[in-house]
Amino acid sequence: MSIIFMGTPEFAVASLQALLKAGEKVVAVVTAPDKPAGRGQKIQESAVKKFALENNLPVLQPTNLKDPDFIEQLRSYKADLQVVVAFRMLPEAVWDMPPKGTINLHASLLPQYRGAAPINHAIMNGETESGVSTFLLQHEIDTGNILFSEKTPILPDDTAEDLHDKLMNIGAQLLVKTVRAIYEGNIEGTPQPENNDLKTAPKIHKEDCRINWDRSVQEVYNLIRGLSPYPTAFTLLEGKILKIYKAKPEFIQVNEKPGTPLSDSKTYLKFACKDGYIHIMDLQIQDKKRMSISDFLRGFRLK
Repeated sequence: MSIIFMGTPEFAVASLQALLKAGEKVVAVVTAPDKPAGRGQKIQESAVKKFALENNLPVLQPTNLKDPDFIEQLRSYKADLQVVVAFRMLPEAVWDMPPKGTINLHASLLPQYRGAAPINHAIMNGETESGVSTFLLQHEIDTGNILFSEKTPILPDDTAEDLHDKLMNIGAQLLVKTVRAIYEGNIEGTPQPENNDLKTAPKIHKEDCRINWDRSVQEVYNLIRGLSPYPTAFTLLEGKILKIYKAKPEFIQVNEKPGTPLSDSKTYLKFACKDGYIHIMDLQIQDKKRMSISDFLRGFRLK
C-alpha cells in the first residue's frame, strides 16, 4: 500500500522510521510548518520534517488543512492509507480521503485518556499502567474503532519522559503490525465503550502546573513526575519561580504549614505537604539554568 504519514514531534519519528524499516511505501509526509523557537527565535523544523528530508521523502507543511490546494496536492499522491501520529485534528475531507481510511496511534489505552496529553495525565493521576492504541479516525476526536492496543507498566518513579520513550517504541511496532493487518485484510475494529468512568487528557495549561502544597505527598509527587521535563511543575521560592524536574517523597508527620520550604543549605531543600515532604532533586530557579540540588545549594541560603 502507498501511505501518507502525518506527524510532528519526536514521538512520531519512531513510527515513521519503523514503517520505512518494515519496507512500507511512504509516498509523502505531512507535518507542521516551520516556526520560530527559543530565545533567538530561530526558525525550527519539526523532528518529523528533519527525518523525512534525511530519507528523501516529499514533505507537505500546510497552515490550513482545509485549503483546497493542500487537499488537491494530498489527493494527487493517491495514497491507499493515511497514518497519523501526534499531529493535529484532521477535517473529514482529509481523513476520509484514502480508500483504506486513516489510522491514528494514540498514547493511551483507549477509551481512557482521550485528548492532547495522555502521557502526562496518566502519571499525574497515579496510574500504574498505560499503553498505546491504534484506531480508525472518525468525526469525534480519539473515538474511532480500536484496531490494536498494547499495555506497559508505569513504574513508581517514572516521569512523563520515561513513559513517553516507552510508548514511543512500543507504539512504533504496534503501528507496523496495524498497517500489515490492514494490508492483509484480516482486521476488524472494535467500537470503543462509552461509560461514566472515562478519564480524559486535555491540553495542559500553565495554571495546571502550579503545585498545591495542601495536597498529599503522593499527589504532588505524581504531578511533578507527570509534568517532567515539560511543561514542568512549579512553585514559588522567595518570590521566584522554581521549576521542579525531579523530586523524592518523604511520608512522615509534619508540623509546618503546607508549602513551607526547609533547608540545611547544604544537602537538602524540601517543601511541607499535609502528610510529609517533597525533597527537590533537580530544579531550575527563575533566570538560571537547570541544575542539581547540590549545585543549587552552593549558592543559595534560605531566608
